[in-house]
Amino acid sequence: MTVDEGNGGTVSLTPVTEADLDLLERLTQDPGSTGEFAWFGWANMLRWRSGWAQDRLIGPDGGTLVVAADGQRLGFVNWRRKNTTITSHYWEIGIAVLPEARGHGYGTQAQRLLARYLFAHTPAHRIEASTEAGNLAERRSLEKAGFTREGLLRGIGWRDGAWRDGVWYSILRTDPPP
Repeated sequence: MTVDEGNGGTVSLTPVTEADLDLLERLTQDPGSTGEFAWFGWANMLRWRSGWAQDRLIGPDGGTLVVAADGQRLGFVNWRRKNTTITSHYWEIGIAVLPEARGHGYGTQAQRLLARYLFAHTPAHRIEASTEAGNLAERRSLEKAGFTREGLLRGIGWRDGAWRDGVWYSILRTDPPP
């Protein structure tokens, strides 16, 4: 699935290959690559490889796709199932892109593509995303991708020795197409 929207080039989302696991590990385990708002300390170092061995990182409760533009692997998007009742759920999405790819519109395009993909291939009515309140670039990216700010959650996330506020966004199936 691809989109060409000008300044960000042609962005595509593709299934993760085994060769992409190093990229996923770099974007979650290397403090120099994660960026200020996504470094939470070292965690399960086998997370991506275990998921790859289990289901190639796509299953009924979520998945991960690689973000690429013009042949370059730039990062990944993922989604997780969040149950609201015993009969319904929504998706929560996330993104990570390499430092050199930030600020060029790739993240906005990737999040827009992921929303389109999930609405086309699942019955979910809601897709949700969140970011730290101070992450102005991600907040702008979500808004450009068609997400609506829903509110501030005080002290929701722990990072770098302090509790941080978060900002929640969503897009509904009935909203204008992203």
